[in-house]
Amino acid sequence: MKTIAIILAGGSGTRFGGDTPKQFLKVGDKRIIEYTIDAFDCHPLIDEIAIVCHPDHLAEMENLMASNQYSKVKKVLPGGKERYYSSLAALAVYDNDEDCLLFHDAVRPFVSERIITDCVKALESFDAVTVAIPTTDTIYRVDDNQMIVDIPPRSHLRNAQTPQGFRAGSIRRAYDVALADPAFVTTDDCGVVQRYLPEIPIYVVEGDSRNIKVTYPEDLNAIKEKVVDNLSS
Repeated sequence: MKTIAIILAGGSGTRFGGDTPKQFLKVGDKRIIEYTIDAFDCHPLIDEIAIVCHPDHLAEMENLMASNQYSKVKKVLPGGKERYYSSLAALAVYDNDEDCLLFHDAVRPFVSERIITDCVKALESFDAVTVAIPTTDTIYRVDDNQMIVDIPPRSHLRNAQTPQGFRAGSIRRAYDVALADPAFVTTDDCGVVQRYLPEIPIYVVEGDSRNIKVTYPEDLNAIKEKVVDNLSS
């Protein structure tokens, strides 16, 4: 049994703008994805790393891996049009159902050692885990006419982060069921488990407000501030 980090870098960055996918943008002396890989490559509980990349950027990713000489990066895999294609690409090459897989956004570069540790430890007791932080804003549920129909209590709401961790056999079974559903749609792997294998509980690991995802250009400012803080500490 191995614990494998799957870095999801298949995005083309259409919401971000520009020609360069955001995971390849440089902040300080590194690209965003390099900070992300560093977090897992240095972690003592991670045995191996696989990176799932957009097919158009495979060569660039492989060159980046060669120049860094990461000790735990063993595979660079082509992803697909939808996010879940990247998850399926990893499941296709890791066929030991007892392996623990941690799926993490390439553009969440400052995941902490504590979060990774907590996810790995939680997989000793659960088949599925995720990371989240309490929601600070009031959330409205609206109808098709943009009218409020519900205001859920914030005490029960969380903002999702990554990693999302699974026993490989459980997430594989969830996708097997999901892909047989002609109405299948998903935004993340936990959603697949929750919908198609509802008998599997999904444990929530406490996240961190610093574990941010680069989605829009303004998010880069927070990343730059974090890099400066790290260099000065």
